[in-house]
Amino acid sequence: MSKKALFYHKESEFIRCDLCFHGCRIKKAEKGICGVRENRGGVLISLNYAKLVATARDPIEKKPLYHFYPATYAYSIAAAGCGLKCKFCQNWTISQVQGREKELLSLPEVQPQEVVEAALNYNCASIAYTYTEPTVFIEYVLDTAFLAKEYHILNVFISNGFMQKEVVKELANCIDAFNIDLKSFSDRFYSKICGAEEGSLLKILDNLAAIKEKDIWLEITTLFIPSLNDSPREMRQIAKFIAQLDKNIPWHISAFYPSYKLLNLPPTSSEVLKVAYDIGKEEGLRFIYIGNIVTKLGSNTYCPFCHNLLVEREGFWVVKNLLEGRGNCPYCGLKIAGRF
Repeated sequence: MSKKALFYHKESEFIRCDLCFHGCRIKKAEKGICGVRENRGGVLISLNYAKLVATARDPIEKKPLYHFYPATYAYSIAAAGCGLKCKFCQNWTISQVQGREKELLSLPEVQPQEVVEAALNYNCASIAYTYTEPTVFIEYVLDTAFLAKEYHILNVFISNGFMQKEVVKELANCIDAFNIDLKSFSDRFYSKICGAEEGSLLKILDNLAAIKEKDIWLEITTLFIPSLNDSPREMRQIAKFIAQLDKNIPWHISAFYPSYKLLNLPPTSSEVLKVAYDIGKEEGLRFIYIGNIVTKLGSNTYCPFCHNLLVEREGFWVVKNLLEGRGNCPYCGLKIAGRF
């Protein structure tokens, strides 16, 4: 079904979408950059409402969220679309709508109640809005998330952070945890590689600060791409920013693999991620995790005070969890940041 969208206002014969930083001015019968919000007779319509392109029962660690109820499951859902055009997108077949509208926007409808029932049936502690950019199906997220809360199901939002402040404020009423991609510390990277508006980096940083101020659990992910955002200088800029927000914020550093429009670049080496890991530790970050690559470094959770192993992982699977039901280190008593 199509549904009247939130976050827009009229400007003469145009509609101004207030969802993300693009602020698209949309003529009648045309769509915004995301491809899923259309001006129909002066009303902005969400074209992807209830049309799920992906569902799965995932370990929460896959989101990745390592300090949010480890070893539980999230019922993961996605509708098509994204406000960005990242040249390295691994899920571009469902995030990039243009030219694929018939395939992605003509799917059977899955109503919020059905999502909640699936989460219950699969014994999932949370529902994850993920895979594409959940901001562009915000109406469905809100309807589902508020309903989920009635059933004591948690909600997690996996996002690029490319959203207006009013959207963050609304999400704060129903989202229990965020993982935000901080893709670079360069505005040029965001504009050239991701198709973002000039000045987007500072706005994304502001959103990260706003989420933190609202005391919603936050983890941050950076995908390091050879020659584009993997310099030690940029690694340090990101690590320093996160540390200034809160040294307890988990930082997930991930390896790039050639995909979509960046098939010409090599995969990220484990040595590069080790440099980022060491820089993060130098800046005082207490929890750094390496993902998307086979390595023993950076997959487990250790107490930052006594350094004992608290959560042991193999890939996305938890094989030992000493924080379950407590949240304090059983060896020294230190309260570990997170939700346990």
